[in-house]
Amino acid sequence: MGTLEYNSSRPPIEVEDGTLAHLKIVIATKLRRNESFMMTWIPDEKNAVGRLTIWIHPSIPLVLAFDEAKTPTIDPKRLERMVEHLNARGELVLDELA
Repeated sequence: MGTLEYNSSRPPIEVEDGTLAHLKIVIATKLRRNESFMMTWIPDEKNAVGRLTIWIHPSIPLVLAFDEAKTPTIDPKRLERMVEHLNARGELVLDELA
């Protein structure tokens, strides 16, 4: 289980390494184009909040930490679905990406 840390303002978001590898490509592509977007997820049970949403912007620090050293296999079809979902809604919903 890897982590995504955004702006160091909250505990890192825990994300399965395979999903995190795909997110890395999608997020990097959008930010390289200077395109901001929202990302939503359900936090762990320790957090009292039901859902969290953040605004992903190129100027805000982002750290992706993978649990495994080996790069997960990238599925082009999965990437395509993620990008289509993001472009249609303007938001990545992490619990809908599996």
